[in-house]
Amino acid sequence: MNHNLVDGTTAIGATGNGTVNDAIEQILGDWARVRPDVDCSAMGVAGRISRASRLMEKGVKEHFARYDLEPWEFDVLATLFRANSAHRLCMGDLATAAMVSSAALTNRVDRLTAKGLVHREVSPSNRRMVLITLTDRGHAMVDELLEGHVANENRLLAGLTPEDREQLSGLLCKLLTSLGDVRTC
Repeated sequence: MNHNLVDGTTAIGATGNGTVNDAIEQILGDWARVRPDVDCSAMGVAGRISRASRLMEKGVKEHFARYDLEPWEFDVLATLFRANSAHRLCMGDLATAAMVSSAALTNRVDRLTAKGLVHREVSPSNRRMVLITLTDRGHAMVDELLEGHVANENRLLAGLTPEDREQLSGLLCKLLTSLGDVRTC
């Protein structure tokens, strides 16, 4: 049985139930052969999540590279874009919403400021608070790139039916919640 892959190539081969063997299946088979006494099924789940994450990240990075933009840059800009009508957040709230440390965010904001995509200012009501605002250029960039970004993610997920996506999303949300990532679901 042949399956079309995201990169346009074709995978050849299937298991007895009609599904294509992935790279992880070979590893699990090796473990079953050399250590049949150990249930390595968790390794299969963790390995597939890790591998899928790397492949998705690669596809997203390649997409944004065409616009001379890093995925993290789009993430910060998009976080500000959807935050509120002023497209402004304090550093702490932006770090939380963008799921990065304050130290990492400081570096990212510096780089985005240098590109003219965000503006940094001290809050007029609290001099200890720094506000980050999307510039008109940053706003236009998110507005322009959003649909292409979503289309790229749909392309990366084309091997899944809408029902598969919904089921996978629910299972990943359950896993993330069990790992303590309760704000993301």
